[in-house]
Amino acid sequence: MLRRFFCLFHKGKRNSKTLLTSRFRRCILTVLIQVIQLGGFPEDPSAISEVRDLISINYRDPRPIYEQIRDELQKLILTGVLPPGEKLPSVRELAQELAINPNTIQRAYRELEQGGYIDSVPGKGNFAALKQEAASQRKDELMTRLRETAAELRSLGTGEEELLACVREGGERT
Repeated sequence: MLRRFFCLFHKGKRNSKTLLTSRFRRCILTVLIQVIQLGGFPEDPSAISEVRDLISINYRDPRPIYEQIRDELQKLILTGVLPPGEKLPSVRELAQELAINPNTIQRAYRELEQGGYIDSVPGKGNFAALKQEAASQRKDELMTRLRETAAELRSLGTGEEELLACVREGGERT
């Protein structure tokens, strides 16, 4: 399986499809490196003591830093790495650790709170709180993106069987 996985990192020409998949590959590679540094997948997700160890900022990414932080924390909450009730680092702590402006962290936390991913308790801190409506909203957003992508692929001549195979494989194919 690892051989098949690492083959993904060496395929394709440099075109728009490859750039999209190379971003996906970099994301997976980053997660793998972090898992190796942590000593493998923990039996108990709460064993990951430092949230800031799981957040990486890519300065070459065209998205603003607060969006990168928001997206990383959102993924951690959706996947259960940060279970509901888990305390997030304070704005100052995370800003110092990541060497960025505290206002950037505050903006990411504010957007996560508006989206229902965290609860902010004055004087106590911020806590992971995945509300069911937030999860279903994210699912709806992803399904919309999937429909749009499928429609674009169909217009480019991709067959229905190829689309279904890609969905069944979970996007492993390039």
